[in-house]
Amino acid sequence: MDADRQTLEQLKEAIRQHDYAYYVLDRPKVLDSEYDELMRRLRELEARHPEWVTPDSPTQRVGGAVAQGFAAVRHKTALLSLANAFSAQDLRNFDQRVRQLLDGAPVEYVLEPKVDGLAISLLYENGLLVQAATRGDGETGENVTSNVRTVRSVPLQLVGEAPPALLDVRGEIYMPKRSFAKLNEQRAAAGEALFANPRNAAAGSLRQLDPQVTAGRELGLLAYALGENPFATHADALEALRTWGFPVYPHYKVCSDIEQAIAYIDEFAVARQALPYETDGLVIKVNSTAQQQALGATGKDPRWAVAYKFPAEQAETVLEDIFVQVGRTGVLTPVAVLQPVKLAGTTVSRASLHNEDYIRDKDIRIGDTVLVQKAGEIIPEVVRVLTERRAANAAPFVMPATCPECDAPAVRLEGEAATRCTNPHCPALGREGLVHYASRNAMDIENLGPAVVTLLWNAGLVRTPADYYRLRAEQLVQLERMGDKSAHNLLAAIEASKARGLERLLFALGIRFVGVKAAKTLAQAFGDIRRLAQAGQAELTAIPEIGPRIAESVVTWFSAPENQSLIDELAEAGVVMQASAKPVAAQSALAGKTIVITGTLPGLSRTEAIELAENAGAKVASSVSKKTDYVLAGEAAGSKLDKAKALGIAIIDEAAFRALL
Repeated sequence: MDADRQTLEQLKEAIRQHDYAYYVLDRPKVLDSEYDELMRRLRELEARHPEWVTPDSPTQRVGGAVAQGFAAVRHKTALLSLANAFSAQDLRNFDQRVRQLLDGAPVEYVLEPKVDGLAISLLYENGLLVQAATRGDGETGENVTSNVRTVRSVPLQLVGEAPPALLDVRGEIYMPKRSFAKLNEQRAAAGEALFANPRNAAAGSLRQLDPQVTAGRELGLLAYALGENPFATHADALEALRTWGFPVYPHYKVCSDIEQAIAYIDEFAVARQALPYETDGLVIKVNSTAQQQALGATGKDPRWAVAYKFPAEQAETVLEDIFVQVGRTGVLTPVAVLQPVKLAGTTVSRASLHNEDYIRDKDIRIGDTVLVQKAGEIIPEVVRVLTERRAANAAPFVMPATCPECDAPAVRLEGEAATRCTNPHCPALGREGLVHYASRNAMDIENLGPAVVTLLWNAGLVRTPADYYRLRAEQLVQLERMGDKSAHNLLAAIEASKARGLERLLFALGIRFVGVKAAKTLAQAFGDIRRLAQAGQAELTAIPEIGPRIAESVVTWFSAPENQSLIDELAEAGVVMQASAKPVAAQSALAGKTIVITGTLPGLSRTEAIELAENAGAKVASSVSKKTDYVLAGEAAGSKLDKAKALGIAIIDEAAFRALL
């Protein structure tokens, strides 16, 4: 084998291993920059030798032609649906039927999360992914292979020893809770219709005709079965899937009888809150493959499995009013004012109503009694109106014809769901943009929240981010509740923000469609804001993960004279506009470890702690699991600390954290 070909194969294998470590094990082994360098070298070799490009190459995950439609695919083995159970008694009845059909033989059960996503069938030949199909009617689905190839946790080539020559894997494609919330925020800002829930978002993303759109949606896979199981038990099949490189729920539960299974439901009801994806129950399966075959199916439901559904946590309250707020992109968003009500452990008094279509479709009126829940257990939403309890004076809501901030005309463009202020100099746009610039994921200016920004705005001290760097202590002390110490602390925080780097700055500038991930990609690709400002759409779209919409928005933003002036003013103020490499401490005890940060630390902000941990080569996770190596706990640590204690995970304070660094 020639040297180039050997290098190419080595690069492909290294990238596959890193993808597996990152997307399946959640334990990255290298920095993003190192991974990007491997991918760059592979692309370069494949460009020189296009005849060596194979379908399983990591470079083939994103791209491909836009499909005209999805061809029908007949499944090798039918994808069965599941009967539902809603109570412990329903499960006991299920168990009784199973044992009767098995002549009283003892039955072992396996319990796994019922992920709220889209069922998928993955077909592998000689270890290579050759076909992916949706469930469809159970017998025939849609061929979505090009789109599924973009899901990074789906292995294109199996790992481990001797996978079967033909393998039919069943799983669930899902959208993580955080990705769902971010996607809907982006769609709201763009005036597009919102997805109702993560399942709806995952299904819509997987059925995009353009695979690059799917690639940008941050989908995941959880494998849960084989079409034909050659192993003695379902648990054995799950372990085999894991060894072949598939993400499998790590804490599936094998129960000796139905009572043990019922007891586990309460345990999982708590644990599922920390999962990154939404679940609506548990799937309970007979573990023995032989018993599954003996039980068979009735219609499209297997007799050996049932789905236990958790009741959705909802609450009734009164919608007292609707007000309209204006975001930094000019979108007018109606917000419900609710009588405060406890829901999923927090008090809810506000809920976004998104746009006038949402209000009209649900027939929401001021004064209505409504049912509310948390979408994805995160975002309060109005589920429906209890029209049977509607008051006679309940008033329909009318979207204002003018902006509530500046009285400029508000318009809704054809094909958009959003209503926007037409005034490019609307105070809300400027004020909200200033709040965003100072926010945690942007320039992270401590003590510069919405209330302080409003004070500065009303006093006429700031109109653009560059004005932050012109503030003086004698101006600040004149403001309400701003003493000498507070003024100097704020000025110190503003000064510190100058060194955040290009990645943070690009996100802080509020360029439409440029979120945290796109800002990082652009910063790594160009290294300097001046280089980025000169880039055209073709150069931008050549970068993986930067599509035409982002490219057009970036070019438009940098071509505006007022934005060019802003960049000049920020540079003059000393704001760093270059990307900076983050060296990894080679001897750090945190390298390769997973850490969760909770509570308030005495000497570090959360952002500082995250940056220190990541610079040391650690992965910072948002929730505690058995994969967590350390929990860094400060004051008021809460439930994450309790879970860490229950799992026996090492708990460290700030002093121990610094020692590990």
